Amino acid sequence: MRSRYASAMDVRRLVAQERSDLVALLRTLSDEEWEAPSLCAGWCVREVVGHLLYDTIGLPSYLLVAIRCRSADRINAYLVGKAKALSPSMLVDKLASSVGRGPFATLLPSIALADVVVHHQDIRRPLRRERTIPADRLMAVLDRPDPFANPGRRSRGLRFEATDVAWSKGEGPEVRGTGEAIALAVAGRDVVLDELAGDGVAVLRQRMSQT
Repeated sequence: MRSRYASAMDVRRLVAQERSDLVALLRTLSDEEWEAPSLCAGWCVREVVGHLLYDTIGLPSYLLVAIRCRSADRINAYLVGKAKALSPSMLVDKLASSVGRGPFATLLPSIALADVVVHHQDIRRPLRRERTIPADRLMAVLDRPDPFANPGRRSRGLRFEATDVAWSKGEGPEVRGTGEAIALAVAGRDVVLDELAGDGVAVLRQRMSQT
């Protein structure tokens, strides 16, 4: 059984809720936690938040950055670098200003949702700030992972089945686990591989070791 795709309006609402929840977490972090490593390779918590500010700069400005940088990696590096001058409180306030607005949240809400959910967990897991991702957000991300994370490279030819929500997808050797673990694995977070079971895990592990 798999979830039904949410409407764009519903997904925009989910993006706003997820960003609000992340803002609430960030307001509780210590200075040391802001500098702690995240699950996103090479980025500490501060840098993950800097990346997530893309919906605070407006579409014309973002397009100018995209034209100059010419790749997603360079855009990310630009945004993260620009955010280094901001204090944690300024970073949180800027992220809060993107709740319910922004070109990605408005025009590409599924991408915005997948990005913020995965990066939220990138921050929470190393800090041992566990949570249960709301099922509607989780299944929307499982249905439509962030294409910029190259999910097809890892998931092709495999069947995924969540053990905590009514969701499954694909054909082939099976990968079973929580929806969160599946979402993070498809996004390239190898830390969750030991939380998954099934004949497809070995295939997934090999693919992730090659990327």
